[in-house]
Amino acid sequence: MPKVELKHLTKIFGKHQKAALKMVKEHKSKNEIFEKTGSTVGVYDINLSVDEGEIFVVMGLSGSGKSTMIRLLNRLIEPTSGQIFIDGQEITKLNKKQMLNIRRKKMSMVFQNFGLFPHKTILENTEYGLQVQGVPAEERRKRAEAALDNSKLLSFKDQYPSQLSGGMQQRVGLSRALTNNPDILLMDEAFSALDPLVRREMQDELLDLQANLKKTIIFITHDLNEALRLGDRIAIMKDGQIQQIGTGEEILTQPANDYVESFVEDVDRSKVLVAESIMKPGVTVNVDSDGPNVALHRMSEEKVSGAVAVDKERHFVGYITSDGAVKARKEQLPLSEVVTDMPTVKPDTLIADIMNIIYDANTPVAVVDDDRRLKGIIIRGAVIEALADDTDSQGDE
Repeated sequence: MPKVELKHLTKIFGKHQKAALKMVKEHKSKNEIFEKTGSTVGVYDINLSVDEGEIFVVMGLSGSGKSTMIRLLNRLIEPTSGQIFIDGQEITKLNKKQMLNIRRKKMSMVFQNFGLFPHKTILENTEYGLQVQGVPAEERRKRAEAALDNSKLLSFKDQYPSQLSGGMQQRVGLSRALTNNPDILLMDEAFSALDPLVRREMQDELLDLQANLKKTIIFITHDLNEALRLGDRIAIMKDGQIQQIGTGEEILTQPANDYVESFVEDVDRSKVLVAESIMKPGVTVNVDSDGPNVALHRMSEEKVSGAVAVDKERHFVGYITSDGAVKARKEQLPLSEVVTDMPTVKPDTLIADIMNIIYDANTPVAVVDDDRRLKGIIIRGAVIEALADDTDSQGDE
């Protein structure tokens, strides 16, 4: 079951909502609806689901509907039509009191402008949500201090927001949102007001927090690089409509339409594409069962001058050259005696980080998982090809 699910969610601003909604159901364009009714479609028939523990990024330019959508999720804005489900419960049917309870206990929101009370200390700001819920003073202090400690802000608890930098204020805002221990964290352009370096630090901090807390995070941004860095999946919006939902890899390599393609054309793929996307199946020999003659035959058949050595469970062992296999045959050695070193990377290693490794290597690079099982190999030509594709696609424009 999805953690969050939207079904035919639509928001129309203006007086003639019934006429505009009818046109939405007839799949008329946003501009046509405005011309005929004077109403603006903020969110246009959206269907999507977000899995538990996922960072789901919604991105688009100003006016795309992304901020409207996140406010529909917690009903700060009421939908014109459609359904919103959290853990299978339809929250569009809840009354104001029930919805307030959902906002206090189920989800928290982090805004771009920090939203801190200037007259309250950092600790008082962080525990404010718990105070509203009626949590006893001692308990809320402990929970707020734990959240600040997680963000390395505990030593600043008695200071006021004006005494902190913008980045630190946003960390307080994040700590306050997490103090309630919500299942769902809504973040609306949360890092957009920060300087680039501080913004990068906050992205790192969010990823570190997520590794430990595993919240369901819906993150709004207009920055594609931020979306690619943070998102397990990304939804790209235009004129209130979803243009594509997919992983960063899918959006970069398989854009759904011209709009998405234009969005991603200037991205440095070496800083986004990963080893898994360019690896190829490697020629392997099993050092537990294969001998030098088998190794040489396999190299000859595949027209390669070496092979990746694995054991019977396909754990990576190293590299065997054709010269090494010939030596093993002459000297009647097991293949394990002629294994040489071979550089390795994880499947999610960025191409940018592979370039220096493969440039200095005398062998291909092995891609191995956390259990050291071989997933594939990367040859220098595959890296060059991936970068050439990026250059060509930008040059074609």
